[in-house]
Amino acid sequence: MSTTARPAASNWNLANGLTLLRLVLVPVFGWLLLADDGDSDRLRLIAFAVFAVASATDKLDGDLARRRGTVTDFGKIADPIADKALTGMAFIGLSILGELPWWVTIVVLVREIGVTALRFWVIRIGVIPASRGGKLKTALQTLALGLYILPLSDAFDPVEIGAMALAVIVTVVTGFDYVQQAWRMHRRGESTPS
Repeated sequence: MSTTARPAASNWNLANGLTLLRLVLVPVFGWLLLADDGDSDRLRLIAFAVFAVASATDKLDGDLARRRGTVTDFGKIADPIADKALTGMAFIGLSILGELPWWVTIVVLVREIGVTALRFWVIRIGVIPASRGGKLKTALQTLALGLYILPLSDAFDPVEIGAMALAVIVTVVTGFDYVQQAWRMHRRGESTPS
């Protein structure tokens, strides 16, 4: 009995389109966040709405790809890059505005760039998909950033700081997990004859 291999999904699909939409929304969000030195409540609310829509496409594109069987290597790589571009713009923008300490932004960006570099380091062996911990990290960052982006009163400062502290802790811990995954993949790749 012969089994035929299922053809690979095309990169031209709705899930990857949503990922690309998220990338396109990054500069729009950045402009709205930084316009008027971040002092316009109206623009901050619009920036939050764009950030929320872009963030929602993250869950939606993954769900669509799995449900429709259109998971692609392009999507596995582009999806986390789109996430990092969106959250990176938010972290940098909030630090430029003086609303988030630069050390927080630097710690998060070093982790994000490091994980992306690890993914490319082992790409000839395989793709490191987003883990559950990575997805939790993204959700916590999104929540914390959303609180900072909204023009909330000073009474919400403890909530914002607490949410961001939790997001940073999970960001660092999951970064170490990705290092271990990449190292294991690299070791297996070195021991596999070509």
